[in-house]
Amino acid sequence: MSDLENTVDFLNDLIAFPTVSADSNLDMIDHLAERLESAGAKVDIFHDETGTKANLFGTIGPEADGGIVLSGHSDVVPAVEADWTNDPFDMIKRDEKLYGRGTCDMKGFIAAAVTMAPLLAQNIKKHPLHFAFTYDEEVGCLGGQALVDSLQAKGIKPDVAIIGEPTSMRVIEGHKGCCEYTTRFEGCAGHGSAPDLGVNAVEYAVRYVSHLLELSEQMRSRAPKDSRFNPPWTTINTGSLTGGVAHNIIASYAVVEWEMRPVIDVDAAFIREEMRSYVYNHLLPAMQGVWPDASITTEVIGEIAGLIPMDENKARQIIMELTGENSADVVSFGTEAGLFQSMGMDVVVCGPGSINQAHKPDEFVSLDQLSQCLKMLEGLGNKLHG
Repeated sequence: MSDLENTVDFLNDLIAFPTVSADSNLDMIDHLAERLESAGAKVDIFHDETGTKANLFGTIGPEADGGIVLSGHSDVVPAVEADWTNDPFDMIKRDEKLYGRGTCDMKGFIAAAVTMAPLLAQNIKKHPLHFAFTYDEEVGCLGGQALVDSLQAKGIKPDVAIIGEPTSMRVIEGHKGCCEYTTRFEGCAGHGSAPDLGVNAVEYAVRYVSHLLELSEQMRSRAPKDSRFNPPWTTINTGSLTGGVAHNIIASYAVVEWEMRPVIDVDAAFIREEMRSYVYNHLLPAMQGVWPDASITTEVIGEIAGLIPMDENKARQIIMELTGENSADVVSFGTEAGLFQSMGMDVVVCGPGSINQAHKPDEFVSLDQLSQCLKMLEGLGNKLHG
């Protein structure tokens, strides 16, 4: 069979693993490890503290500094089956497109990289080729953060990282950061007919979100003049606000899940300090004036640095040569790229499929996009040979 046919077959296997972030990814990681080991890779598997999830880091070639990392995340976002034309974890082909949860985000790239591993292994001489597959990227890049710690502990220092997120095979050299938070409000329950005797956590959560909206508007005027992002400013999004149990009960508990995507680090620091000040100078005094045990706590889900465009970038040069692109772009969505950049690597994001298909029902990747990815990886083998 052709490389494309083999990739499609392997992608079918990967889609069948329902690796939603809330669930284990171990079966898929074991399957990937088996395929990579059969191609001659030395594979390390790093489990999280629960033992139910793991990162995989595999190396083909010499155990030496340098080399290239091909990276992807194993987890996918949830799929509500009723919204899909077909079972989201049973890949189907229709009109030269492959449908299934994770086909473009981002098991298509993983399938292509692992399928090409035996061919790439034949070309490796001086420089190692690494494969990095992580857990929980979709819920704060938790696996990516853990992988960086694991690699640093083992003294592994690659030169270049290619993150195969769906970019329609465009070369991406920069993206915003992504900071995710969960803020919890503890109030005092009571009868809805006497609101002054309780502390309504939902109402204080609404005030908190209102302040986030005010800051969101302020960010528009703080956009750097040379920002290449769309939109060019730091954004804030409220993902959910939940709380309360009934119409006639003062809500004793509420939760706000929110995120920001900073263009520059100073924006992130400004927003965090503004929200901290608003909580401690305004919301908490009002809540505790009625009930001293009232509280507001914020949990950091993930604070992932953006990918900073660099004047000199070996990864950009390599992938532009392989894809024929004559320019590199930036995007607003986040990836694990900044984590690899923090280790001193040159990094780009480039992979098959469109981000416009990610996180949606009937997610797909086209066969043409997979073919382009395979062509890029084939060319990469020649780079490793040099």
